[in-house]
Amino acid sequence: MRLRTVMAGPALAVVAATTVALSALPAVASTGERSFAASVPASLLAAPPTVDVANVNAHLQQLQTFATSNSGNRATGTAGHTATTTYLQQKLQAAGFTVTVQTCTTCSGGSAKNIIADWPGGDTGNTYMFGAHSDSVSAGPGINDDGSGTATLLEAALRLAANNPTMTNHLRFGWWAGEEQGLIGSKFYVNSLTTAQKSAIKAYGTFDMVASTNGGYFVTGTDAIAVKLREYFTSISVPTETSTECCSDDGSFRNAGIPSSINSTGASYTKTSAQVTKWGGTAGAAYDSCYHKACDSYPSNVNTTSLGRWANAEEYALWTLTTATSTANDFSVALSPSTATVTPGSSATATVTTATTSGSAQTVALTSSGAPSGVTVSFSPASVTSGGSSTMTVATTTAAAAGSYTITVTGTGSATRTATYALTIGSTGGCTGAGQKLGNPGFETATTPWTATSAVVAANTGDAAPRTGTRNAKLDGYGSTHTDTLSQSVTIPSGCTSYTLSFYLKITTSETTSSTQYDKLTVQVGTTTLQTFSNLNVSAYTLRSYSLAAFAGQTVTLKFTGTEDSSLKTTFAIDDTALTVS
Repeated sequence: MRLRTVMAGPALAVVAATTVALSALPAVASTGERSFAASVPASLLAAPPTVDVANVNAHLQQLQTFATSNSGNRATGTAGHTATTTYLQQKLQAAGFTVTVQTCTTCSGGSAKNIIADWPGGDTGNTYMFGAHSDSVSAGPGINDDGSGTATLLEAALRLAANNPTMTNHLRFGWWAGEEQGLIGSKFYVNSLTTAQKSAIKAYGTFDMVASTNGGYFVTGTDAIAVKLREYFTSISVPTETSTECCSDDGSFRNAGIPSSINSTGASYTKTSAQVTKWGGTAGAAYDSCYHKACDSYPSNVNTTSLGRWANAEEYALWTLTTATSTANDFSVALSPSTATVTPGSSATATVTTATTSGSAQTVALTSSGAPSGVTVSFSPASVTSGGSSTMTVATTTAAAAGSYTITVTGTGSATRTATYALTIGSTGGCTGAGQKLGNPGFETATTPWTATSAVVAANTGDAAPRTGTRNAKLDGYGSTHTDTLSQSVTIPSGCTSYTLSFYLKITTSETTSSTQYDKLTVQVGTTTLQTFSNLNVSAYTLRSYSLAAFAGQTVTLKFTGTEDSSLKTTFAIDDTALTVS
């Protein structure tokens, strides 16, 4: 996984479910555990085969052996990585896969190998692709990062081959070199595809670190693979979250317009108390304390429970998306945000996102139910092609009664799919918390109450010089793989009519492309992304403004995350921030 400072990238895993209690989930299970089939619901066993975690562990032991025999790592360009790709090639070819060994000439040494494996059959115009990165960092063997993704994907592929199902859609796997160098191997592969070949890939899921010893279950994306993974975890009563850690090979596909997701048990971020309630483990500790270290080894840094669950989740996803068990056209519906607090006479908006989960795209009509008197719900547009999105507006009159309500959003196509929206209408007590809510908005008084990566808040000069005053915030601008973050927790009062977040942003870059987002700045409130900027958005200081009405009455974290790839710098300069409530 390719992390910067505090950002983490996800991991691939295909694993067997376990009977271990949810509260014990983070414990590192015995490597002698063999079968997890007992906890897989009977309704799911009828379709995909079960992945035996003992077989996944056997692959991990082999990867550890490769590292031990070759200077303790499997980094791209080393003998340890070559042994890994040869192992994958031989296993997959013996099982009947068509294996393409692609030389990544832009990777370290110029001769590292991507392994692409296609299972024969299925409509190649509807291809679903599952991937992991085969390399480690030079500091250690990379057993969780990303041996866990590599091994679970391999065993999932072998289970499908052994069962030889009738294929309706096409299935492809990819193991990428050079991920730890800046997603180089996956970029090389995607850039080798024609426009038609890219269009044929209906979804790509990457699995990067799926056995973190203090981890959780993070499914980040709305593509068809992410939908199936959530479906599986729901069936075994394991809650999932969307991760704010970043980044892995999903980015190479997403930048090419291919629906993508990143799936993981977490990297260097720390587990919260709320996540301990969901999954067990230790609050305040990293998901993987051995991330990018020599101690990322087998078996000490492997959570076999997570490994097993992820392996079977992935098997379920690839099986139901590509075999004869899933032939009908289907779709999903999701809302972001899914909650809002308003006062009578005001409104809130949410994005309705749809995804094609099987078959072909279709027209989905959007309607709502459950709105109380004095509340209207509208959609723009009122129907979309699955894979598209719509803006939902929830408007209230002054006569709307205070209280909490559940609004159901229904998408109707060949099937009916729903999502729920929690609406809270406050009293008409008036706006009691008007004013500017951010502390140190111009960064002139050191860092507090901002939390930032080292050297972000400073008396910057050159391209990143302040707009006003003597200090501002500069994210990235190093011309190498790097991540900077800047955040502040803020309480937003309820009962007001206007909530405006604003800041001035200047973007300069040395990138020469006019089409590819290599370096990015993501603006988030809580788990909601307000906007993503990149090296394609070069500009002088420009005022950016967003309504935060949907977060009224909440304490949220405003966060800026800058990610820079391995070459050519991009600088994101921020100054004169404000959160104005009236």
